Amino acid sequence: MADHPTSVALIRYFVWVVVIIGFVQFLRKLIRKNQPNTDARYKSQKVIEVTGYVFILLLSISYFTGNIKDFALAIGLLTAGITITLQELILSIAGSVYIFFIQVYKPGDRIEINGIKGDVIDIDSIYTTMMEIGEWVSSDNYSGRIVKLSNAFVFKGPVYNYSRDFPFIWDEFNIPVRYGSDIELAKELIVGIASEQLSGYVKNSISDWKRVVERYYIEDAQVAPTLALTMTDNWVQFNLRYIVDYKKRRYTKHLLNELILKAIEETDGKVVLASTTIEVVRVPTLNIEKDHTSKPG
Repeated sequence: MADHPTSVALIRYFVWVVVIIGFVQFLRKLIRKNQPNTDARYKSQKVIEVTGYVFILLLSISYFTGNIKDFALAIGLLTAGITITLQELILSIAGSVYIFFIQVYKPGDRIEINGIKGDVIDIDSIYTTMMEIGEWVSSDNYSGRIVKLSNAFVFKGPVYNYSRDFPFIWDEFNIPVRYGSDIELAKELIVGIASEQLSGYVKNSISDWKRVVERYYIEDAQVAPTLALTMTDNWVQFNLRYIVDYKKRRYTKHLLNELILKAIEETDGKVVLASTTIEVVRVPTLNIEKDHTSKPG
C-alpha cells in the first residue's frame, strides 16, 4: 500500500467524504427528533446540509490541488471547465441562494412558477418541491402530484406568490337576476350576506394590506365586499367582489352561493334568478301548395 500513495490518498478522501455525510445525517436526525418547531427544524437542517457541502468542496479542492492555498486557482479552472456543461446546475444553486436571501418564497407558501401552481413543501440546493394544485381538478384543490422544479426558474420568469406579504386574494362571481325583480332588495340581500360571512377576512386583511401599501408603490384598495351591476340582453348581472383567505377560496364561494340562493328563494318571487331565454318575435307564414296533378297511368 505504501508503494501507491495516490491510492492511499484517494481512500482517505472517500473515507472523509463518508464521515462528513454521516455526520451531517446524524445532526439532521438529532434536530428532527429534538426540535419541535417546524420552521426552526427545517432551517437548521438546511444550514447543516449546506455546511456539509462546503466541507466536502474544501476537502475536494485540497485533495486535487494538494494545497488549500491554491483554492482561487482551482476554482477558476473548475469554473472554466464546467460552466458550459453545467449551466443549469449552476443556475439552480444560484437560484437557491437567491431564494434564501431575497425570500422569494419559503416552505408553506402557495406559488405559481413556470406555469405550475402549488404549495411549496421543500427547497434544497437544486430543486423546489411543490404539491401541485389544479390541472385536471377544479379550483384550488391538490391534484396529488408532487412536482420538483429547478431553482433556476426564478431567473427565467415571474414568480406568483399567493401568501408572502398578503395572505388574501380577491375573488368574484356573477349572479343573474331577472328583469322586473326588486333590484334594491337583491342588492341588500347579496351585500348583507357577503358582509356577514366575510367580516373576519375583512378585519384581518386591513392591517396586512396597510403594510403592503406602506412597503410598495401601490394604491390603497377596498377590502370590504363590493357589488357592481351590469344590464345585459337577458338579465341584470350582479358582480360580487370580495376578499378571502387564499386557501379557502373554493369553500367561501360555495358558501356565498348557497346562502344567496336560499335568501333569494325566500323572497316569494320578489327577486328571481334569471336564465338564458329566447324570445320569438314573429313566426313566419309558410305557404304550402299541394300538387294535385295526377301522374300519367
